Order: sequence, then structure tokens, then C-alpha cells
Amino acid sequence: MMKKMIVVAAAALMAAGAQAAYKDGSYTGEGKGRESQIQVQVDIKGGKIATVQVLKHGETEMIIAAPIETMIPEIVAKNGVEGVESVGGATLSSDGIKAAVADALAKAK
Repeated sequence: MMKKMIVVAAAALMAAGAQAAYKDGSYTGEGKGRESQIQVQVDIKGGKIATVQVLKHGETEMIIAAPIETMIPEIVAKNGVEGVESVGGATLSSDGIKAAVADALAKAK
């Protein structure tokens, strides 16, 4: 009986791990965009993403504007980059932002 309970508890912990709680603080990360490295800052409050800011990039402003506007709120809402779609026409900039956020989140674990 005890063994079965431990397995169930471990499975519940693994399921909870999918919605990983991050350590509170500010973390920076970098990812490769089309034209440049994109640097972001991710702020964690209460174990969840509170804000994401693009600090530096050398991308075309017009192109990176759409991923910043549409993807960042989604990254905050989903508490990560999983399942966040890249913006058409700005795929490499989108991928760079997601890679930078993932890089920052890896430091927050």
C-alpha cells in the first residue's frame, strides 16, 4: 500500500513540474534572432513569470515589433515558451525571443 502511495505522489510531483515554479528574481537570457542576439529580462514573482522585456536587439524594428506585442503576453500567460506560436513573417525574431526567454528561465529553476 505504501509503495503505491509513493508512486502516486511522485507522479503528482512530476505533473506539477510541468508547470515549474521558478525562483523569484530577475533573469536575463539571450537567443539568436535573424540579425542579432536578442537579450531579454524575465522577472519572476510568486514562482511565475510576471514580466518579459526585450533589453537589446539588432533586429529590424518593424519585424520584431509583432513578436514583442503578441508573443510576450502569451509567454507570461503560459508561464513559459511551450506552445507559444512564432509570428509569421518574423519567425527568426520570434524564435530568438523564445530562445532568450528559455535561457533566462533555465537560470530561474
